[in-house]
Amino acid sequence: MNMEAFVLGCGGMMPLPYRHLTSVLLRREGDLFLFDGGEGTQVSLRRLNLKWKKINAIFVSHTHADHVTGLPGILMLSAQVDRSEPLYIFGPPKIAEYIETSRKVLDMYINYPIEVKEITSPGVVYGGDGFYVRAFHLDHTKTCLGYTLEELDRPGEFNPLEAERLGVPRGPMWGRLQHGESVTLDGGRVVSPDQVVGSARSGRKFSFVTDTLYLQSIAREVRGSDLLICEGMFADDCADQAREKKHMTARQAAIIARDSNARRMAMIHYSPRYTDRDLEVLLRQAQEVYPAAELTRDRMHFEIPYAD
Repeated sequence: MNMEAFVLGCGGMMPLPYRHLTSVLLRREGDLFLFDGGEGTQVSLRRLNLKWKKINAIFVSHTHADHVTGLPGILMLSAQVDRSEPLYIFGPPKIAEYIETSRKVLDMYINYPIEVKEITSPGVVYGGDGFYVRAFHLDHTKTCLGYTLEELDRPGEFNPLEAERLGVPRGPMWGRLQHGESVTLDGGRVVSPDQVVGSARSGRKFSFVTDTLYLQSIAREVRGSDLLICEGMFADDCADQAREKKHMTARQAAIIARDSNARRMAMIHYSPRYTDRDLEVLLRQAQEVYPAAELTRDRMHFEIPYAD
């Protein structure tokens, strides 16, 4: 089952000619999940030629304009296709007011159900076949949330050679063993799943963290992420400004990645003060702590493979 992330915008505060505002699309087979929807989201979706019109759910970190101004267009364009499934929108308090006001003021034609759910406490907010999404509190100038999408453990690998050695005939019995059932052979001998199926294998974990002071608790929330998209808005020389505005430096993002044992971390939500060339400063400072740190760029694509 494929899982991949597309960075639709990596900028913070204001869009630039070469940098749209923060938005990430996560695709897990046929499911699509949008994390934030800053200005320019639609442009990147079109340029990537993604089949995005049936997004399952949108997860909003907070209601600052640079994270939500792309959402009205997404809602209207989604009405151009037939859909009966609801679009779920999750976010902090006031996200429902923002969506409803936008629909009324813009007189949107919406031909599908929209279910907005405001998150007031951390925990699991959404789930599907083999995965769930958790929200957790961040510390910003407005109520702000981080998110993780985590897959359930997968069954261990079936060993057909061992099944044959034990005399289990090919066919339905193999399927039952793979689904955790014991089987009884002719003669009454029982073969259990643990004899032919390896130990459970971990699923994957995607984490999205932006617009927050550095908190030690973030590393616990995103622990073991296969891909962590994390705000790295400022360089070290702007640490005081970052603290005042409740943002993180690239170095602090790297500390979270290191302390959480993330397999991969890519920074997002850069201050507009940094040109693309200036971003190398952020990268160097992050890599002093977490050597595998990366920069996101608009329309960047990340494969998220299984660890085993």
